[in-house]
Amino acid sequence: MGLDPNSRARFNLKDASVLLLDATPLGMTILVQIVTGLGAKNLHRCADVESAREAVEGNQIDLAIIDSLPPEGAGYDFVRWMRREAGEPNCYTPIIMTTSHTPRSQISQARDCGANIIIRKPFPPITVLERIIWSSKEDRKFLFSDTYVGPDRRFRNIGPPKGVKGRRREDFTATPLPQGEAGSEAASAQEAGEA
Repeated sequence: MGLDPNSRARFNLKDASVLLLDATPLGMTILVQIVTGLGAKNLHRCADVESAREAVEGNQIDLAIIDSLPPEGAGYDFVRWMRREAGEPNCYTPIIMTTSHTPRSQISQARDCGANIIIRKPFPPITVLERIIWSSKEDRKFLFSDTYVGPDRRFRNIGPPKGVKGRRREDFTATPLPQGEAGSEAASAQEAGEA
């Protein structure tokens, strides 16, 4: 998604409650400048996970921008906690992760902890705005399972490859069945889905 910097469209976060979690003073200053530039007035500035938890438990959060908090990666654990234990409506809050290092393992970790998207530092304000808009408009389903809570990790739902059975129950129901094979295919799909 690319926004035209010369666009006359206006975006204002003045009514949004925004949680910012970054342990570094410089990182926090940059985040504050960006979101206040977008109109945000109700900010919860947190330098550690404990104060972020208190902010989430005491307030309704509309947007969270969370640093991965290296070297331990406590930001990922905070996002998992927020998705699983923060309760409604905060468990559904759009979460943007930020990190200075983006090897594939960190991107996977951000995706698997329940973040909507990850941004690599340094980032310009337009990138943050694009990700905020994208996160608020995305239509991915929100999933709850034993191992994952968060937005569906699949960005596109195109189903399994042709001739291959899917791994999820809805993959079986999404594929139209040829006439005459509906009974046997439905039974095998149900058995595979229960396994």
